[in-house]
Amino acid sequence: MYEHLTVLSGRANRELSGEIAAFLGIPLGHVDVGSFPDGETSVKLNQNIRGCDVFIIQPTCPPVNDNLFELLVLIDACRRASAARITAVIPYFGYARQDRKDSGRVPITAKLVANLIVEAGAHRVLTMDLHAAQIQGFFDVPVDHLYAAPILDRHFASLAIPQDELVVISPDEGSIKRTLQHQENLGGSLAIVDKRRASALETRQANLIGGPIEGKTALIFDDMITTAGSICGAVDVVRAHGARRIFLGATHAVFCGPAVDRLEKANVDGIVVTNSCPVPDADRLPNLRRISIADLLGEAIRRVHRNESVSYLFD
Repeated sequence: MYEHLTVLSGRANRELSGEIAAFLGIPLGHVDVGSFPDGETSVKLNQNIRGCDVFIIQPTCPPVNDNLFELLVLIDACRRASAARITAVIPYFGYARQDRKDSGRVPITAKLVANLIVEAGAHRVLTMDLHAAQIQGFFDVPVDHLYAAPILDRHFASLAIPQDELVVISPDEGSIKRTLQHQENLGGSLAIVDKRRASALETRQANLIGGPIEGKTALIFDDMITTAGSICGAVDVVRAHGARRIFLGATHAVFCGPAVDRLEKANVDGIVVTNSCPVPDADRLPNLRRISIADLLGEAIRRVHRNESVSYLFD
């Protein structure tokens, strides 16, 4: 069954890659990935992949440019080694927030990155919780877009929060659709934080639409936590409106800049993320829980390899 299935890993998240390979019951492919003294990426495949169905696991998390270019070089190496099909497995897709021209004379970098991945030789892309779902259309190859919501919701459902005490919070207007999916799975009421972006690095939150949330348990969901400014601003608004307990849920723990310090000061009851991005031991707060997406990605890889339906995973 798996005679021609090969799973390779870059250096971005070797731990996740190992878990996926273990789920599939196969070893990771033999590839040396390193850097030359001047910083250039070095890749060498140490096994024959001619005619194989190759899956390259490489999230483009920080350092984004290094991990992105490493993915491109891995794809090119597999193409030149005559792989039958190459799938770029990108659990976290960097540059996703640069998906439109929101002011004059700026690039649409998400489209540029999609072009680079396809031009390098990828035949399809497997990714999770894109910042904007329409980014799938930036690729000129098939894209399988997975969602971590069922995994996160399964954890919060295990807390057995009474429905009349639960409020599901969207940290901004752009996350309403995602939050509605969580509410449909978990129940409770819905509220939205009114977020205004002051700059690329600063946001302001002041108002809460919906509620009331006084004395209730609030679950705040977002697709990613980068500097944690938005989600911690939402925490401040929710706490000011009297929430008794506050939990945070996000797919991608990017955690850059002041993120860890902000999350620590936010003093929430729990932070739940997936392992789409690696989190250094020093940044693993006592109230942080990481849930593995290896089984979900592994099952998607198995289905793609067998030419079976992937939408079954979230129907």
